[in-house]
Amino acid sequence: MVCRLIRIYGIVQGVGFRPFVSRLADRYGISGSVCNKGSYVEIIARADESVIGDFVHAIEAEAPERSAIVKVKVMDSPVDISIDSGFKIALSKHEDGQIFVSPDIATCPDCARELFDKNNRRYLHPFINCTQCGPRLTILDSMPYDRVKTSMAGFPMCEACSDEYTDMDSRRYHAQPVCCNDCGPELYTLVGRASESDVQGMGTDSERPEGAYGAAALLETRAVIRSGGIAAIKGIGGFHLCCDAGSEAAVQRLRQLKARPMKPFAVMMRDLEVVGRECKLEPEMEPLLTGPQKPIILIPRRHDSAESAEPDSNIKVALKTNIQIGHNSRIAASVAPDNPNLGVMLPYTPVHLLLFNYPDDEPISDVLVMTSGNPSGAPICMNDEEALKYLSPMCDIILSNSRDIRIRADDTVMAFYRSKPYMIRRSRGYSPLPIVAKSESSHAVLGIGGELKNAFCLGDKGLFYPSPYIGDMADMRSVRALEAATTRMERLLEIHPDIIVGDMHPGYNTSEMARVIAEREGVPVMEVQHHHAHMVSCMAENEYEGTALGVTFDGTGYGPDGTIWGGEFLLGDESGYERVGSIAPFIHAGGDIASREGWRIAYSMISTALGSEAANRIGETLGLGDEKGRQSIDFMLGNNINTVKSTSAGRLFDAVSAVLGIKSASTFEGEASMALQFAAERAEAQGISLAPYEGRLMNIDEEQFELCTDTLLMELAARSLADQDTDQLAYFFHKALADMIVIACCYQCTRCDVNVVAISGGVFQNLLLLRLVDDGLEREGFKVLKHGVVPTNDGGIALGQAAAGIAALRDEEQNKEQ
Repeated sequence: MVCRLIRIYGIVQGVGFRPFVSRLADRYGISGSVCNKGSYVEIIARADESVIGDFVHAIEAEAPERSAIVKVKVMDSPVDISIDSGFKIALSKHEDGQIFVSPDIATCPDCARELFDKNNRRYLHPFINCTQCGPRLTILDSMPYDRVKTSMAGFPMCEACSDEYTDMDSRRYHAQPVCCNDCGPELYTLVGRASESDVQGMGTDSERPEGAYGAAALLETRAVIRSGGIAAIKGIGGFHLCCDAGSEAAVQRLRQLKARPMKPFAVMMRDLEVVGRECKLEPEMEPLLTGPQKPIILIPRRHDSAESAEPDSNIKVALKTNIQIGHNSRIAASVAPDNPNLGVMLPYTPVHLLLFNYPDDEPISDVLVMTSGNPSGAPICMNDEEALKYLSPMCDIILSNSRDIRIRADDTVMAFYRSKPYMIRRSRGYSPLPIVAKSESSHAVLGIGGELKNAFCLGDKGLFYPSPYIGDMADMRSVRALEAATTRMERLLEIHPDIIVGDMHPGYNTSEMARVIAEREGVPVMEVQHHHAHMVSCMAENEYEGTALGVTFDGTGYGPDGTIWGGEFLLGDESGYERVGSIAPFIHAGGDIASREGWRIAYSMISTALGSEAANRIGETLGLGDEKGRQSIDFMLGNNINTVKSTSAGRLFDAVSAVLGIKSASTFEGEASMALQFAAERAEAQGISLAPYEGRLMNIDEEQFELCTDTLLMELAARSLADQDTDQLAYFFHKALADMIVIACCYQCTRCDVNVVAISGGVFQNLLLLRLVDDGLEREGFKVLKHGVVPTNDGGIALGQAAAGIAALRDEEQNKEQ
C-alpha cells in the first residue's frame, strides 16, 4: 500500500468535482479525502500503486463535463492514513497565497435547454447561468468569490432565486451570478448615453434614457443584423462587432469602418452542423469547441461542392484569392481573404444563443462575424462610455446590458498541432487558470509582458497566472488598461510581487510601466531580454528546469548589442543565456515602414549582396517597389541613415514573400508571412516537385554560427527570375530554413552536449515550419519543447519574464546563504 498526494489544477471548483472524485474512490476502494484548496483540488489517496494509477487515469478520462483539467501532480503524501478510514469530502480550505479565480465559463447544456423551455421561469432570460456556467473573472471585484463582491451585487435576488441559491440540491447552489427575468440585469440599446453612471442610476421607466429594453432590444438588434447592418454587442468580457458573415456587402462595410482591409474576422456559427458544413472539423477539436471554454479555433475550410454568396467583380479583383471556397459555403469571401482557415467559435452566452434563435421572430443567418469591438490597436471596449465613443461610428446599433464588466477578456484563439491545442491568444475561458511550475517558490513576481499582444503574468508559490489578453501597447488606451488590470489581478489573487520584470527595450511602454509599478510598490525592477523570455516561457510551460537550446524566431526584440534580434539560438536556462547563433544579419533600412513592407527588406538584402545597379534591375523585374523607393533604400544603405542591423526571422519571411511575388506589403502583422506559408502548404498538398536546397546551410566561427539565410534568399530570387513555380518555391524556402535550424541544433549539441530544444516565438505560429523543424529534431534524437496552452508569440513572454524573475530571486537567496 502507498499513500499519495494528488493535486488537480484547472476548472475544478463549482462543477461537481469533489463528489465525482468521491464516487471514483468508492469504485476503486481507495481510502483518503478530497478538498478544495482554492487554486486546486487536493486528494489524499491510500491504495496499491497500480490502483492509484488507474484512479488518476479515471479522474482525467471521466472528469465532469464542465470541468477542465490543466495539470495533475502526483507526489508522496506527507501524512499517512488508515486503510480503514474510508473516503471523505473535506471542507474547503483556503491556502494563503494560493487563490483560485475561475475563468468565465460558456453556457452549459442544461441552461441552454432551460433558455428555450416555455415552461421554465427563465425562458428566454439573456443572463441565465448556474454553478457550471456563466461569468466569473469578469464580474469579480475581490475575493472571496461571493455575490456581494461581484458586479451582481447591484441585483438583489428575488425569493425564488434565493431559494435555489441556498438549496444544496439545486444546480444553482451558491451560483454567485444567479438571477432570472425578475431580478437580473437587463438588455438595452444605447442611444447617446453619456456614461455608465446613467445606466446604474436607472430608476422607473419614465427615468430611463432613450432606447429599447429587454426583448425589444434583442429583437431590434436581430433585425439590424438580418437587414445587413452592423451591431456592437456587449458580451462577457467586452463588446463584439457583429454582422451577417454571409453578406459580402455587410462584411466589406465592416472592414471599411474598422479600417481592417484584410485581417481575417472570427465567425460565430450557430451549431456544430453549421461548422461541419463550412469546415473540416477534426474530432479532437469538438470537445473544446462545445466545452466550457468555447475558444475561437482555426479550422480548415471545406473546398467541396451548391451555391454560395458570389462576390462582385470589384471584390474579386481586390481579393485576388487563391483559396477555393466550398460551393456549399455561406461565408462571404471577404471574411477571411486568401486564407484556407476560418476562425470559428460557437455561441457561449445566452445572448448569443438568442441572437441565432428567437422563437416567433424571423430567422437570421447561421453564420455571424463576431470580431473584437475596438478601434485598431486599442483594447476591447468594456463599458457603455467606451462603446459610444469608439464603436458608435462603426455600427448601426449597440446592444448593451446593465451587468458591469470588471476586467476585459477578449476571445481565446487557438490552432491545433498534432491533434492538440496550440494557443495563439490566451484569454476568455483560460485566464487566469494557472500554469504549474515544477518546483514551488516562496517569492512572488509580476511579469509585465510584451509590447505587442500584451498579457501579463503573476507568479506565487509555484503557480503562474497569465492574464487575459490586453493588446498592443503602442496605444495609450492599452497602457491604461494594462495598469488597471495588473492592479485588479494583484488584489484578486492576493499577490504582492517581490519584483517586477519587464523587457530590456528602453523605449517600450511596458518597460516604463514596469518601472512605474516597481516604484509604486517599493520593489526592484528587472529586465529580461525578449528572446530569453520566449525561451524560458516554453521551458516553464513544459516544467523543464535544466539547460536547453532555445530556438526563438519572431519579428523583433531588442538585443543587448543595440541591434534587432529575431532569429536566435540561445543556450541557457531561466537564470541566463548565451547567444550561440542566429540567422544571417541583414540591414533593416527604412524604419517601421520596412517592417510593414517586406519588399524593402528584400531589396536591401539584394542590394547589399550585389550592389545597387544589379539590385535595381532585379527589383524592377520582381516588382520590389518602384524606382524612387529603391533609390531611397540605396541612399539609406550608402549613408548609413535610418538603418539598423537585424536578425529578424519575421522580416526574412516578409522579404521572401515579396521576392516570390506573393505579398510585397502587409496590412496587418504577419500577413505576408502567412501568405507565404499558405503557398507552401498548397505545394505540399499537390506534391513537391523541386529538389531540396543544396547550398550552404550555416557558417561557423569560434564564437557563434550563422544560418546562410542571405544566400538562400538570393537563390530564391534567381529561381523566381527563372519563373519557377511560386508555391513550390515557398515550400522550398520552408524546408531549407527548417534544415538549417536542425543542423544548427545538431552542431551546437556537439559543442555543449545539450539535447533539449525549446521552440518559441511568433514565427512558429507557422505550423508548417514548426512541423518540419519538430520532425527533423526528433529524427536527430532531440527532446523538443513546444508551446501548447501558452502562446508561442509575444502573448506568452510574460510567463518567461515571471519565471526568470523567480529564478533571479532564488539565485540571490542562495548566494546570500553561501
